[in-house]
Amino acid sequence: MALATTTDAVRAWTQGWAVSRGSADPVPQPWGVTIDIGLAQAVSRHVLFDRYASDEATVTKLVRPDAAPGTWVKFVEPPEAVAPWMPDNWEYDTPGHLMTLPLVPGTAAPDVPPGHTLRTWTRAGLTKVLVLAADGGLGVRGQVAVTGRTAVIDQVETNPLHRRKGLGTLVMRTLEACAAEQGAEDCVLGATDEGRALYTTLGWHRVSPLTGIFRPTPPSP
Repeated sequence: MALATTTDAVRAWTQGWAVSRGSADPVPQPWGVTIDIGLAQAVSRHVLFDRYASDEATVTKLVRPDAAPGTWVKFVEPPEAVAPWMPDNWEYDTPGHLMTLPLVPGTAAPDVPPGHTLRTWTRAGLTKVLVLAADGGLGVRGQVAVTGRTAVIDQVETNPLHRRKGLGTLVMRTLEACAAEQGAEDCVLGATDEGRALYTTLGWHRVSPLTGIFRPTPPSP
């Protein structure tokens, strides 16, 4: 299934993200979806599909000064497009990028570098990949959630001590291969600026910016 539009991509991303993070299923809304997360710092997340980002009535209803702490709103827009809606008591998350990749069945992952160990396991629809360094510590990790014909790669983390060794490429290609083996035809992810640089070299395409804003939770007394 090709992700023909930004809305297709962000819808697929929210479905897989919910599986990856163990949150509630996304609840469809007229303007996008709501995902209940249930953490003190992130109680719920509203994700606006692209055509609603400039709808003043919709945005101001979600982004209110009196919204509950731990409320998040995600836009497929750059920060400057979101700025007019920002109350003083909300904050920006790290800027991101929505990216997609068509999967090629049968693509093999690269060889594991000498001295490293690759492990994979799957629980409840979520596949995790871990590369251990020679000393047994974390090299790099990541996970992929397959929801039908699309998959979401999430929480890719590289130990700063083991960067520039090809481990990020190893994990990404392994996650992509795992997704293809489970029947996925397209992958989606939300990337940081640093991650975008790597993923672009691996053939990923940037669909749109991602801007998250949130009402922070007051510190404990």
